[in-house]
Amino acid sequence: MKKLLLSSLLSMLVLASCSPPEKTKVTHYLSEEMEALGLPFSDAVIVDNTMYLSGQIGNIPGTLELAPGGIEAEAHQTMKNIQKVLEANGSSFDHAIKLTIMMADIREWAQFNEIYKQYFPGKKPARSAFGANGLALGARVEIECIAYIPE
Repeated sequence: MKKLLLSSLLSMLVLASCSPPEKTKVTHYLSEEMEALGLPFSDAVIVDNTMYLSGQIGNIPGTLELAPGGIEAEAHQTMKNIQKVLEANGSSFDHAIKLTIMMADIREWAQFNEIYKQYFPGKKPARSAFGANGLALGARVEIECIAYIPE
């Protein structure tokens, strides 16, 4: 009986000494333009101060039409679309951590990089790039971004 009582007391002390885990805050951001399109995803999901953007393509905001003009125009529009989501949530390209670039034709990598460098003149985030077959809406490029929101 004493062993059982001692064991129970010890268990209670261990449980009492453990602080409960902090609650993680998760927010789903859906812009008015995206909501109007009725697509089945959020622009971004924010976990505490880390933002995970859905893949962005070079569509003209509020439409499913790609910016005309090939890889250069689509790359600029894609970066502007990312910038808009970042800024709407208190972040910016300066706080980008990791980007994943998917390209319909990896041979356009050098052309894309010339546009990309304009948006990251200083510190560069980590990045991956690969060729992909069949991007949404026939896009030339799609980019995922992870960024943090400064406090």
